[in-house]
Amino acid sequence: MSSDPLLQPYRLKHLTLKNRLMITSHEPAYPEDGMPKERYRAYHVERARAGIALTMTAGSASVARDSPPVFNNILAWKDEVVGWMKQLTDACHDHGCAVMIQLTHLGRRTRWDKADWLPVVSPSHEREASHKSFPKKAEDWDIARIIEDYADAAERMKLAGLDGIEIQAYGHLMDQFWSPLTNDLDGRYGGSLENRLRFTFDTLKAIRGRVGADFIVGVRYTGDEELPGGLTKEDGLEISCRLKDCGMVDFLNVVKGHIDTDAGLTDVIPVQGMRSAPHLDFAGEIRAATEFPTFHAAKIQDVATARHAIASGKLDMVGMTRAHMADPHIVAKIMRGEEDRIRPCVGANYCLDRIYQGGMALCLHNPSTGRELEQPHDIATADVSRRIVVVGAGPAGLEAARVAALRGHQVIVHEAANDPGGQVRLTAQTPRRAEMIQLIQWRFAECERLGVTFRFNSFADATTVLAEKPDIVVIATGGLPHTDVLDEGNALVVSAWDILAGDVRPGSNVLIYDDAGDYAALQAAEKIAATGAAVEIMTRDRTFAPEVMAMSLTPSMRELQKRDVTFTVTWKLDKVRRDGNELVATVGSDYGGVTRERRVDQVIVNHGTRPLDDLYFDLRGGSSNLGEVDYEALVGGQPQTVNRNPDGAYQLFRIGDAVAARNTHAAIYDALRLVRGL
Repeated sequence: MSSDPLLQPYRLKHLTLKNRLMITSHEPAYPEDGMPKERYRAYHVERARAGIALTMTAGSASVARDSPPVFNNILAWKDEVVGWMKQLTDACHDHGCAVMIQLTHLGRRTRWDKADWLPVVSPSHEREASHKSFPKKAEDWDIARIIEDYADAAERMKLAGLDGIEIQAYGHLMDQFWSPLTNDLDGRYGGSLENRLRFTFDTLKAIRGRVGADFIVGVRYTGDEELPGGLTKEDGLEISCRLKDCGMVDFLNVVKGHIDTDAGLTDVIPVQGMRSAPHLDFAGEIRAATEFPTFHAAKIQDVATARHAIASGKLDMVGMTRAHMADPHIVAKIMRGEEDRIRPCVGANYCLDRIYQGGMALCLHNPSTGRELEQPHDIATADVSRRIVVVGAGPAGLEAARVAALRGHQVIVHEAANDPGGQVRLTAQTPRRAEMIQLIQWRFAECERLGVTFRFNSFADATTVLAEKPDIVVIATGGLPHTDVLDEGNALVVSAWDILAGDVRPGSNVLIYDDAGDYAALQAAEKIAATGAAVEIMTRDRTFAPEVMAMSLTPSMRELQKRDVTFTVTWKLDKVRRDGNELVATVGSDYGGVTRERRVDQVIVNHGTRPLDDLYFDLRGGSSNLGEVDYEALVGGQPQTVNRNPDGAYQLFRIGDAVAARNTHAAIYDALRLVRGL
């Protein structure tokens, strides 16, 4: 038996978990019609197959009709969920993986205009900042029926063969009863801590009445809201002990903080640039005080930290949830002695943020996550080995090279710079986003292991490429900043890239016109504001940085507000002219009829990139496909067989920003699905 603390079995009641690694409940928003169908099942089964001991589904599954999901969650109040959950559970059990589900009533943490347009319910009329609904104050009949809804949902999960359930009690309805900030009820369910906890214990009693004493039931809750007037650490310890002593709970899953604001949620689930495992010691205090099975997850993204959490006795089971979105095979790699090959979670939070932006969780680093059915994590070897030349060693080029090498092809990469990285190397210049460089480091290390040949400082032209005698050429040359967007004065502005790269020194009074809404403008603003300069970020949009979602925006906002940066929306930059030592910026509005002027000493324009595609067009005429991509084959995972030029000597493709300005995930996904068919 291994001596690795992470690989030791753990006994939870009657259930033996084969190791100490788990995936905590989270909602990737993969259900269809509220049910965990094939995509949802494939996502969890992939991680079960790789050796995870426990996978918790749903974050959270709704137990009641008047708890409509604000994104695509499992509807545990429907009887049809039993069959779908049974299929998922049976498939995970086939790999020795236990399965649980998180059940909840969202209370005020949803909207009344979702699903059936029923009133949002809570123990007070207090509105939640994030979801903005004004709730109905719960009546006795609301409380009674919701308790029954919980019991019904728990019974469905037992019928489906799950190993247990977890009740979500932070930020949702249960915690809204617990916290004095959100409970102003009179009578049995309001007032004292004992009364505020009564709803939870009445619910647990009803659940036990349906599922019996043997079925595993846990609670995920906050042990300290970290809010003035809210639940304190002392309250949290008292609640923890009461949960242990009630005889109806089998494990505690502890978090710290509150989730009613974007900033609060980000502190509970930290993102890139924030401290790793910030609440681990706190969870350890709960375990020490209760001597009760304790689980925890919060930016525990590396194996060393997870191993410390178990070895030090702070936790019984450690959650590495986002880490398993980046690499579902963590356990398998630990067992094979390949920890150095684990694809690292870089904390970009594209998973959680994209649920609100795009409707389903995706991993910036791993485009197979959530696409297990159409883009399996394992890459099959090609029938015939071919010679592939990739131009560009940014994220798209490196992914193309990695996948091609896994396919068994001979791969040569030309890169104009000294090092791989492309735009990601610029992104990582901001200390808060330094983790992004791991996207590059991991791919480069994999490429070297697989025998990919790199030619750095090679500004490849058509002659250079053709000298390699390629069968296939993949152009991944990226793009260059596009700032030529003004009616007058384009020569007087610089790009956000110029600031991040250090090619242009920051001014002292700076206007940043952000017409792309991505990270570059925010990062440039941080770098400039840190010098003490006055900075204004302006956008024609109704909101600033719309491509940067709420949780990822939080650390940036904290830095920029501290530096007194000004944010201006619904205004656009029209012209810039020089007046002595100053620049005069004329700003207008898409709404028409108004103009204003700003006097500054530097104007920065962030308007995305335009493809660096000269080489592609130089090579296109000699290619068999003339650069054409069969989209049906691409989406369907089939080989590219277009042949428009029978005399062509090679196939030619371009990917990433060499096609159009998009994001890092799009660039990597381009490479994966194209090259796995070559």
